[in-house]
Amino acid sequence: MTKQEKISACYQHACLMYEDGISINNQSVRERFELNKNDSSVASRIISDTLEAGYIKPADLETQSKKYMTYIPYYA
Repeated sequence: MTKQEKISACYQHACLMYEDGISINNQSVRERFELNKNDSSVASRIISDTLEAGYIKPADLETQSKKYMTYIPYYA
């Protein structure tokens, strides 16, 4: 997948999860892209790129640790 396709897929994942009342995180992105636990940096990069593109935003601004950060679509 290209970088833009990964960003779109991550955004769509965030939208679908949001409709179910769930925020996305590193683990859910790894599951979505079928990555193993050792590929958490790849999932972090996808999240970071999607965040930078403006498609997602942090679900809780008070969470300081990226490890526990969750994300929702930009429109929420």
